[in-house]
Amino acid sequence: MSFQIDRITDNDLELLRLQDKATDTTISILPAYGALLHGFDVPLNGGRFNIIDHYNGKADLEKDLAVSYKSAKLSPFACRLPDGQYNFDDKVYEFANRFGDGTAIHGLLFNKPFHLTDKFTDDQQAAVRLRYHYKKDDPGFPFEYMCEVKYALHPNRALQVETTVINLSDEFIPMQDGWHPYFRLGGKINQYEMQFRSDAMLESNEKIVPTGNTLYDDTFLNGATIGERFLDTCFLLDHEEGIPCCVLYNPENKLQLAFYTNARYPYLQIYTPDHRESIAIENLSGAPNSFNNGMGLIRMAPRQTLTFNLWYQLSIG
Repeated sequence: MSFQIDRITDNDLELLRLQDKATDTTISILPAYGALLHGFDVPLNGGRFNIIDHYNGKADLEKDLAVSYKSAKLSPFACRLPDGQYNFDDKVYEFANRFGDGTAIHGLLFNKPFHLTDKFTDDQQAAVRLRYHYKKDDPGFPFEYMCEVKYALHPNRALQVETTVINLSDEFIPMQDGWHPYFRLGGKINQYEMQFRSDAMLESNEKIVPTGNTLYDDTFLNGATIGERFLDTCFLLDHEEGIPCCVLYNPENKLQLAFYTNARYPYLQIYTPDHRESIAIENLSGAPNSFNNGMGLIRMAPRQTLTFNLWYQLSIG
């Protein structure tokens, strides 16, 4: 059987590792820190290459995680909430956990310890399921819910990331789901080609919060080189089953990453950091500040369960 699961320690980080020996593909996960995706590495040009812009070790992670949020699970909200506040069912809530600019940012689970609840291997996959039980930890979200993340490595370097959210409260709760991975395909992102199914973006103010206006932008609809463009932009996706919602390609080494999702992730946030060595491509169920503007906001009924699916397909040459 080509698929296997094991545990390793690397640079003081305790990792869960999924492997496919047939393609020599390895997926590394950090359960203790938000179940984040730490590695997706493959053989390339006589060595190994990790397409995830990851932390170099425990010291680096603990220093930088609450600043960069690389690969963080975004739950129960994504991106920024101005002043850390929102109104839900005529009641104002305020988060205690704030970013340096005073906003609440990227949810509450990015550094939480997820626990392994299940693992499975056969001839077609290696899969693990991780769980975190949120118990009203922050006064800004006094609701109880469960978040489960399933990683499944399939043949031909395909990775499925499935999130299941369960409302354990006896009342409606606001919910948004998303991811914050940074991808690197070698060299600078300026040379990358990107294509995604969108001709509309959300106008944002200087605090990267949507104004409520939608602007026409088909720059990447049929594919374009990123070049010198700076992006910290949310796009509206046109979903079609079986068609990649986004494709990232490096023509220099022929690495290509295709993103597949369902209608539960209708927003795509793209961010290009100043170092230009990786790019954040964030699939979101709702727009930035959805807790206030209602764009994509999910009102979860008591005891309701929701599942969100995302697939990454990596191709070489």
